[in-house]
Amino acid sequence: MKSIFDHVSFDCSVKVTKAYSTSFSSAVKMLAPSIRQDIYNIYGFVRFADEIVDTFHDYDKEALFNQFENDLKLAISQKISLNPILNSFQNTVHKYDIPNELIEAFMKSMKLDLFKTKYTTVEEYNEYIYGSADVVGLMCLKVFVNGDTDKYEELKHAAMRLGSAFQKVNFLRDLKADFEDLSRTYFPNTDLTKLDETSKHQIIAEIEEDFNAGFLGIQKLPLEAKFGVYTAYIYYKKLLSKLKKTPSLEIKNTRIRVPDYQKVGLLAKCYLNYRLNIL
Repeated sequence: MKSIFDHVSFDCSVKVTKAYSTSFSSAVKMLAPSIRQDIYNIYGFVRFADEIVDTFHDYDKEALFNQFENDLKLAISQKISLNPILNSFQNTVHKYDIPNELIEAFMKSMKLDLFKTKYTTVEEYNEYIYGSADVVGLMCLKVFVNGDTDKYEELKHAAMRLGSAFQKVNFLRDLKADFEDLSRTYFPNTDLTKLDETSKHQIIAEIEEDFNAGFLGIQKLPLEAKFGVYTAYIYYKKLLSKLKKTPSLEIKNTRIRVPDYQKVGLLAKCYLNYRLNIL
């Protein structure tokens, strides 16, 4: 029975999420059970695409990515794939009618990581952010609103801004690895070899504006999604706060993280705020 295969596929998406991101998987656990699996399915898909371009250095990454892209198209058109991650994702795509243009925009940005290492203009930077982060937020929003088109349109801008904020925090946190290991520079008009406090605070101010816009959307999310998204928001805000207090030289030379004991405290604070309805 295909239902058994689907359940095995779903389990694979859960395992991928937990293996690659303990923080994100913790936030997903805060979502209602009715939508939790579909967010795992989306994450598994975007994680695999990202892994191809970021870590498979001993293999022909372009060939692997093209194969993954072809398998993705077949999975969506045939409504099945022997790749369990793609099988899970196509299930969610059809269940919530996720637009193909969102998927194509994501794959376009991922493909850029195969050969593009520097973003020199704001336009290039924004296009990459849209494809790598904003559309992922929109895919998740499709799940959160469960077919409510009016709600989707109302929260669309906020979801994109929140996705942008998360991605830019990742860029700043992973500055050393992106620059030294992958030779990538995402922030336009910023010499990362000479990153100073002024440049760092300009980047952080931009991220804070994204967070402020994204938070307005969190407040209007359906109850099934609100606590989980709020948890992710608080975690990333804490990470940004640590980056803000960290000297620019240290950011260039190490990866800043939130310790596990602080994550537990943040979760407790999130739950209290949620229960008291003071988001």
